[in-house]
Amino acid sequence: MLPNNHILVVEDEPVIRSSLCRLLERHNYRVSEASSVQNAIETHNIDEFDMVISDLRLPGAPGTDLITAISAPVLIMTSYSSIRSAIDVMKLGATDYIAKPFDHKELLDTVEKILNDAFARKPEESSATQPIRGMIGKSDGMNALFARATKIASTSSTVLINGESGTGKELVARGIHELSARSQHEMISVNCAAIPENLIESELFGHEKGAFTGAVNSRTGLVEAADNSSLFLDEIGELPLEAQARLLRVLQDNEIRKIGSIHSKKVDVRLLVATHRDLKKLVNLGEFREDLFYRINVMTITIPPLRERGSDILDLATDKLKKACDRLNKRAMTFTKEAKIAIQNYGWPGNVRELENSIERAVVLTESSEIREEFLALDNKKIEDAFETPDNTEEPTAKNIEEMSLSDYFQRFVKENEATMNETQLAKKLGISRKCLWERRQRLGIPKRKNKKA
Repeated sequence: MLPNNHILVVEDEPVIRSSLCRLLERHNYRVSEASSVQNAIETHNIDEFDMVISDLRLPGAPGTDLITAISAPVLIMTSYSSIRSAIDVMKLGATDYIAKPFDHKELLDTVEKILNDAFARKPEESSATQPIRGMIGKSDGMNALFARATKIASTSSTVLINGESGTGKELVARGIHELSARSQHEMISVNCAAIPENLIESELFGHEKGAFTGAVNSRTGLVEAADNSSLFLDEIGELPLEAQARLLRVLQDNEIRKIGSIHSKKVDVRLLVATHRDLKKLVNLGEFREDLFYRINVMTITIPPLRERGSDILDLATDKLKKACDRLNKRAMTFTKEAKIAIQNYGWPGNVRELENSIERAVVLTESSEIREEFLALDNKKIEDAFETPDNTEEPTAKNIEEMSLSDYFQRFVKENEATMNETQLAKKLGISRKCLWERRQRLGIPKRKNKKA
């Protein structure tokens, strides 16, 4: 038996659940418990378990739903013992099957065999080709992510991808799509924060000719364009409440209705969504619909930030350096020892995107074959973008512009003007795009003011 294995027991009968937990604990297993699939997902980080033992018949969803929700092996228990039940459960991906009432020794032997087999497979899985194109990683967090993404891809469930800005949420979504049965169709991607609020419903759901001023032609929405494929909604936390209500209908009824139309159309769309924000907190603030939250919070994947990925950081840096040299037609370069230490020790608040930008800048500035630490410019970054001087604001002096950091200038301008300007006007005055405005808001922690219409 392997020491300190953590097992989750999911059983709705309290007597059976507590008895099974005590049996496992007596044999030196760490045990957690839940009364249903929903209870298991809401109260535990299910990725931390080495194995799940679940009853087949549970209130709400069946125990087999856990098979796709966790990368660890699942042992299914049932009192409905028959060859047909066993075959059905194994087809769904259960590691094994045991009938109730079970012999204690038989259960313990089965648990030990499953855990030993899983342990023996781990080195093999770690050395396998990464299933997500464009992502590199051998750390525990990334191996768990790859295993979970592969397992989730085989289902049609909605997937919520959590992760800080720059961690590669769209790459994960694309990887899940490419591993799924829908891969023959193109995945449709939408950044919810990059579309003006007054246009987002039309973009997503389409409109009929004459539905509103400027609607000179009928238009197919992106949800309909993703029929029989996958729709990736990045930063879903930025979706206006009105659009959230329409999206909920798509998930509930599998149908859409264009703006200005009286007819609905059935669609078969797999939804993949991503956010770097705490959606539960947004629900409590009234900025995100609670019913939509529970609809999209079915299968979840959390991407570890770059600072928590150990040796992956240098592996990624080396890969990004090679690609930057090729793209910019530069000769092959390497990092100095000091540069490697700086890369490994830096916190990378912008994650992989910041790493890539930092390396590309260093490649442009470096004339030798080695990139020194100072060319990475990891500290005290000055303004790199030239802003227009906004109207009706105090014009900064040359000395102030030289000394003012990008964050100081941006935060001051946005906070002073967001009450009287919408996002398009703010971006125009700053001389940047709406998407750039949104990305800087996220990086500096300046949330966009929400319209709290019901």
